[in-house]
Amino acid sequence: MKNNYPKLSSIDAVIFDMDGVLIDSEPLWKIAMDHVFSQYGSKLKAKDFQRTVGLRIDHVIEFWNEDQQWNLSDLKIVESQIIDKLTQLILAHPVPLTGVIDTLYFLKKEQKKIGLATSSSNRLIQTVLKALQIEHYFDFAYSAEYEPFGKPHPGVYIKVASELQVATHRCLVIEDSLNGVIAGLAAQMKVCCIPEKTHHVNPKLHVADYHFKDLSQLLKAWQ
Repeated sequence: MKNNYPKLSSIDAVIFDMDGVLIDSEPLWKIAMDHVFSQYGSKLKAKDFQRTVGLRIDHVIEFWNEDQQWNLSDLKIVESQIIDKLTQLILAHPVPLTGVIDTLYFLKKEQKKIGLATSSSNRLIQTVLKALQIEHYFDFAYSAEYEPFGKPHPGVYIKVASELQVATHRCLVIEDSLNGVIAGLAAQMKVCCIPEKTHHVNPKLHVADYHFKDLSQLLKAWQ
């Protein structure tokens, strides 16, 4: 940990990742992918999906299609099937992660701009924000599906900062995966890492500027 916590006075905007930061959706992603991939003969285990955490779903499918030699031809159909299943799972049990609501409320009260930059599709963004009833907190929410490259490329974070009209060095990123942390750092933003709890913690996450177990711990440091 390079410093104890990010000083509010040095931040004009906080940009959140979504999966594993706002909602505990990483286990749901595994369920959805396993459900769909198994229809195509997949023998993957839940632990295998740790290899693709933080990647855009089209890149995840491309990776496993090549790695497992499934020889699937229409990957867009597979993507749609996974998102359909994930949407069902999220709507069945929409619960924000610890500290999410209180942190968003605090940042809004402090007049900080709030953004969302995720590898998930815009369809999933709308599903999660509405299901958690937090869409009104965000000044701009954006999916890397509209970028030429997903995380760890910084494009999605740079786009959000531009839309928020905040210099990148005045932005704080909240991330849970190594790909996301790298993307935030590459965008020249400060990065707070709150590791996703269902994976083994990647030791490379130490490159993040700050580390907390959950958002409530970060919020406590600010109050």
